[in-house]
Amino acid sequence: MMTSVDTDLIRVLADPLRLQIVTLLARETLCTTHLVEETGAKQTNLSNHLRVLREAGVVETEPCGRFTYYRLKPDVIAQLADRFADLAESARTVAENKRACP
Repeated sequence: MMTSVDTDLIRVLADPLRLQIVTLLARETLCTTHLVEETGAKQTNLSNHLRVLREAGVVETEPCGRFTYYRLKPDVIAQLADRFADLAESARTVAENKRACP
């Protein structure tokens, strides 16, 4: 069963730019400047999305001089993937169950 935390995380990742950021961070740790270059988003818009991802626990930061690097927290993504895998398995095992209409 999905929890409110899972639902909130799905909402966070449903935004196309945030999903693009997560996809990029899955490949390497990047600073804001790199993310602006890769996504084409304005820095202020990107910073707002990174704040949402940070508050949701999806990314963590690493200060480096005047730059901030962002790193994906893979365990958060893995836990969500496990939830979806559980749902898929449940759907496979109950495919023959059908509730009768009154």
